[in-house]
Parts: sequence; C-alpha cells; structure tokens
Amino acid sequence: MKKYHKIPKKVSAPKPKAPGLHTRNSHQGRYDLDALCKALPELSNFVIKTDFGDNSINFFDPEAVKTLNKAILFKDYKLLFWDIPKGYLCPPIPGRADYIHFLADILNELPEKDTLIHPNFRCLDIGTGANLIYPIIGHTVYKWKFIATDIDENALNNANEILQKNAALNEGVELKLQENKNAFFKGIVNKDDLFEASMCNPPFHSSQEEASAGTLRKLKNLNAETIKEDALNFGGQNNELIYEGGELKFIQDMAKESTKFKKNVLWFSSLVSKSAHIHILQRFLSELGVTEQRTVEMGQGNKNSRFIAWTFFSKSERIKYLEGKR
Repeated sequence: MKKYHKIPKKVSAPKPKAPGLHTRNSHQGRYDLDALCKALPELSNFVIKTDFGDNSINFFDPEAVKTLNKAILFKDYKLLFWDIPKGYLCPPIPGRADYIHFLADILNELPEKDTLIHPNFRCLDIGTGANLIYPIIGHTVYKWKFIATDIDENALNNANEILQKNAALNEGVELKLQENKNAFFKGIVNKDDLFEASMCNPPFHSSQEEASAGTLRKLKNLNAETIKEDALNFGGQNNELIYEGGELKFIQDMAKESTKFKKNVLWFSSLVSKSAHIHILQRFLSELGVTEQRTVEMGQGNKNSRFIAWTFFSKSERIKYLEGKR
C-alpha cells in the first residue's frame, strides 16, 4: 500500500524588516512633542491623548500634520517661517531627510572619507513643490547649493516666500520655473553646468482615479473611522501626484533625458515608491549605458522606501572631480 504524504502549504517569506533611519538622521524614535511645542507653541493646540495615555496628534487632520512639520522645521532646521497652501504635498520629513543623508554617502567617495559638508556642491531638485523640503534639509545639514525646479508657478511662489523669510536659506537656493512640462533638465541645465547630484520625488499615479484610490487605501490602512474631504485633498496637486504612465514612466523619461546631460550631473537619482519597479528600472538604466547604478533601501518605522541613483562617470573620473572640489 502506497504511503501518501501531505504536501506542506507554501509559506510566504516574512516581510523584510525596514532597515531604519540613517544614523545621521536626527529624527530617530518618537516625536518629542514637548520640545516641538516649545519650538512652535501653536502645535500644542493639536496635541491629543491616545487611548494609551500618550501624547500625539491626529494624523488625519491636515492642519495638525502641517503644524507638526512646521514645528520640526523650526526645531531641527532653525527655520523662522514655513507654510504650504492648502492641497499641496506635506512631506514626511524623516523619510525625506533619509534620502538626503544616503545621497551624501554616495557622493562621499574620496578614499580618506573627506568631510560630508560641501558648500561647493550643487544639487538639482526636480519638482521641488511648494514645501521646498530637500533644499531646506540639504542646505541646512550639508551646506549644498540647490537649483529647485517646478512646473507649477504657484508652488514656486510659495517656495520663494519661504526663502525670503529665511535668510540662512536665501543665498543657498535658487528657484527655476520649468516651462516645458515634458522636460526635466532641458531649459534648466546649461551647457557648462556641473551638478554633484539631482534628486526627485516623482508623481506616484497615472490618473486622478488611481490617486484617489491610493489615498483612500492609505487612510483605511491607518484605520481612519471617518474620511473627510480635506483628508482626501490633502497631499498633493495633480502635477505632484499624477503623470501619464505613472511613476515608472516618469522615471524612465527622466533617465532617458539624462543621457543628454550625462556630463552635467555626477549622480542622477529618484525616489521609487513601488519596489516592483526597481528591477525594471535597473534593466532600463543598463540599456541606457549608465556606468554605475545604486539602489538604496530606506526604512521609516514599518514603512520601506528606496531611491535609485545612476551615473555616466567612471569611479576614477568621479574621484578626480571630487579631489578638485576640495
């Protein structure tokens, strides 16, 4: 008589643990609400008690989230003014800071590990938005100079107000309107320009319907009991969230255009929200003939994120260039 053995059910591999914030990221652990309220007293109006008796804020309240971000920027980046118009992206600062810190590691290629503070470094922020978050962090922490671009003139007007009311930023950041909505570097980068890096937070979605569905899914995952219209509208204008073809097409189009500016930017880079896009992008970049590419995994709490970076310079060319910048 044959013996039959039960075939064990397929067990899914455990989800990789988020690697945690960069060691130089100042936003480790829970928010210190007492210190943040001291830096910005108006935040105290949004502090609530959780069911566990802890202090927190209502993360479904757009005004509370914006005020928390403002307090972080006042406390950790010494800003005197920051605001964004209703409906524009309010960035999660710890994650945005991680992108800057890991990009700084990529740029720090000198054998003797030269200082990370580089006042002569220039960085392009493609699609800076109204919040100006990357230039704020990058210039404050590493003294990088920024060219911050956007296709939205209203967003740049708000970014300009931030600059004008923060003298420490004003000399380190220049704003440029990208008049061609189908271009990334053309019309911004001049023939003789050389930037150490470019960075970008690309639109995630391919349509308004997809964007709305994504927002609803996010809110439901956070166990929001009621979903207000403000919450649905909070978190991005159409050009911040939507690009025909979605995130993958946006990054591919940007990478394709980067081949025309291969000697103008030491390292190109972009956030990638969907991990499934990474292998496609890696193959696409290889086909474009990049010299080297890096994929950097990042983690904030239980959330994983990542960015991809690519260069057309050899390592010896990069080191020679960096030696000349010291």
